[in-house]
Amino acid sequence: MNRIFGYEPEIANRIIDNLGSASALFELNEDDLRGLFGPFSKYCDRIGPREIEVAAREIEYMSGLGAHFTTITDDGYPRLLKECSDAPVGMYVKSCVSDDEVFNSRPCIAIVGTRGLTSYGREWCRRIVEAMARTKMKPCIVSGMALGTDICAHEAALEAGLTSIGVMPSGLDQIYPSRHRGFAERLAGIPGCALASDYPPDTGAAKVNFVRRNRIIAGMSRATILIESRPDGGGMITARLASSYGRDVFSLPGRIDEDCSMGCNQLIQEKIAEPITDLGIFIESLGLGKASRHRAKDLRAELEDRYGKESSMVRVGLEIRKHRDIDISELSARLDMPYLEISTICSTLEADGIISIDLLQRCSINVKIV
Repeated sequence: MNRIFGYEPEIANRIIDNLGSASALFELNEDDLRGLFGPFSKYCDRIGPREIEVAAREIEYMSGLGAHFTTITDDGYPRLLKECSDAPVGMYVKSCVSDDEVFNSRPCIAIVGTRGLTSYGREWCRRIVEAMARTKMKPCIVSGMALGTDICAHEAALEAGLTSIGVMPSGLDQIYPSRHRGFAERLAGIPGCALASDYPPDTGAAKVNFVRRNRIIAGMSRATILIESRPDGGGMITARLASSYGRDVFSLPGRIDEDCSMGCNQLIQEKIAEPITDLGIFIESLGLGKASRHRAKDLRAELEDRYGKESSMVRVGLEIRKHRDIDISELSARLDMPYLEISTICSTLEADGIISIDLLQRCSINVKIV
């Protein structure tokens, strides 16, 4: 049924409700099928023994990959997703623990956003995840395994000791993007984590698949957090879907002239999303309880301890903290120091984990050091 009605799951769900089970559909004769779907339905010819044989081979193939198929009538199926009228009748899941432990043992929180994540978005994505990790009711972070926001959220979750679910826009044997294949395999092997998709194996990541994937992310999650997005970004679709399901939506506000923040600001203006302006209030709004106090390392103390109070390393580090994304040329001008000396200092600070430098030579302080 998932293969036949995957793009129209409402039909499959209505059939199960009316007939009492999925198997009952395949017990109908041709006349009954025509009566159910109409004489010219595209579905009638696909309902029969041949499709069951294809599904059986598919399940065997997925089993060889360490994955399985869970249905909407199973106890382990995501409980919140069951409430959605367009929930898939089944999903392919790859994990090392039971579906119930993955999907239903802790609250799921979705984090979505642009692939072109800025250093501001990356910093606050990680801060938000770390704040959730300090709560008593530790959530599971759900995202879509894409570049930018998605992979940042997944990695931050694992680093903070949380679990994470990657919902794929493709079959589980077609990891997208391919550069995340190693991470996907690692994720599937961590207790409480999983890869999930409602697409059959050998399904590539076609453009239309992303919207269908996004409804699963929004549907299985108690709340959705939009980190950064253009007004027409995929994260906006997920956030609006979450709102349509009656779920909480939060958005990271940004500068009004930044393209990557316009979607976030728009959702706030439309009162679809609550702005994240205080991590403590945000955590309480999620219903996770208060986050325990966390004292980040003091940057000045860290720099002086490592390099000495009079070191140029201290001046450079503090200037980078003051001006996020400052490039090496501007640092040289602001501090009136030779470019080569600044470049060498920045390389050392990056090697020591104090700062990060992107391809455009822009510098930012690592999140865990304030």
